[in-house]
Amino acid sequence: MSKMLKKPLLLLAVFMLFALAACGNNNSESSEEKASDGGTIDAKIGVISILSGSGSAYGEAITNGFKLAQKEINEKGELNIELLVEDSAGEQEQALSAAQKIMSDDEVVAILGPTLSTEMNVVGPEADLNGIPIMGTSTTAKGIPQIGEYVFRNSLPEEIAIPAAIKKAVEKYDAKKVALIYGNDDVLTKSGFDTMEKTAKDMKLDIVTIETFQKGQSDYNAQLTKIKELNPDLILSSALYNEGAVIMDQARKMGITVPFVGGNGFNSPKVIEIAGDASEGLIVATPWFAEKEDPKVQEFVKNYEAEYGLAPDQFAAQAYDALYIMAEGLKNAGEADRDALRDAIAEIKDLEGILGKFSFDKDGDIVMEPSVVTIKDGKFQLFE
Repeated sequence: MSKMLKKPLLLLAVFMLFALAACGNNNSESSEEKASDGGTIDAKIGVISILSGSGSAYGEAITNGFKLAQKEINEKGELNIELLVEDSAGEQEQALSAAQKIMSDDEVVAILGPTLSTEMNVVGPEADLNGIPIMGTSTTAKGIPQIGEYVFRNSLPEEIAIPAAIKKAVEKYDAKKVALIYGNDDVLTKSGFDTMEKTAKDMKLDIVTIETFQKGQSDYNAQLTKIKELNPDLILSSALYNEGAVIMDQARKMGITVPFVGGNGFNSPKVIEIAGDASEGLIVATPWFAEKEDPKVQEFVKNYEAEYGLAPDQFAAQAYDALYIMAEGLKNAGEADRDALRDAIAEIKDLEGILGKFSFDKDGDIVMEPSVVTIKDGKFQLFE
């Protein structure tokens, strides 16, 4: 081949190599580069939720909240969030298996959930060990964010919510004597009891009895008979909605008329559905109030009802805000990177959500004031 022919071919080959290299660089463009160019950040986020079993009403509301937020966020174009949803059935072992399945995907940048504090106690350490940011949206037991530096929650802890509810109830009814009843086989309900007992003692209330029960129990005659005989002014109950609703129903049928003050497990419309009129007068503290005259709140309620055909509860609202917190973290990080996202979440201050303004303390716990609500005329209303 002549030198005259070789030279153009050599130049053509060099040009093609540069072209291929350029194409390769475009295809492997990082999320950070996309963000700086005004492009879309792609992010996979795992979700662990109770989709089957006795706590599925919590999980259904939570997952609905995530999906509504995902739809809205992705429509804006800055982020493209993919949710990988796994069922925990409310069991520690299944929650851990779900977490391990999610974490085996190297593209997963964060985890939302699991639903219960007892599940987070096994999943949180695993996520922290793997350096994956994890945010509980309904885990309110004491000590959750202290599991590790990658562990957060945007749900109001029981140690803030329960004292607010008890103090308001004591003031309203001039209560002096209280009875306590709680589930002693669940992290959330045991933690709630600890807070109730401490609050009652701090307020110098007379604790006339402490009664216990187990998950799935259906007969509370022995516990409630003792409570009735001791005639307290209030009953403080730390329970999940299934057991809590049945306890109230059986109490009213036995002629117990004093108000119940509940923990976070009672913050579900399922309590009203199961207990009916017996749920009237229940007092709880929550960051969520659907009747709040706030355009963001009313827009969320309208969109949620249009999407799912029912009103959102606290768990749906907390989940919805949690994904928006993750989205804010991703935008501030500028990339779908686990470490960068963790640092960006920790630095969030006064992010406006439907529950209020979100900030995190040094442990990754939410900083927020609760509202105290009661069930009146078949729905949650402000307790005044």
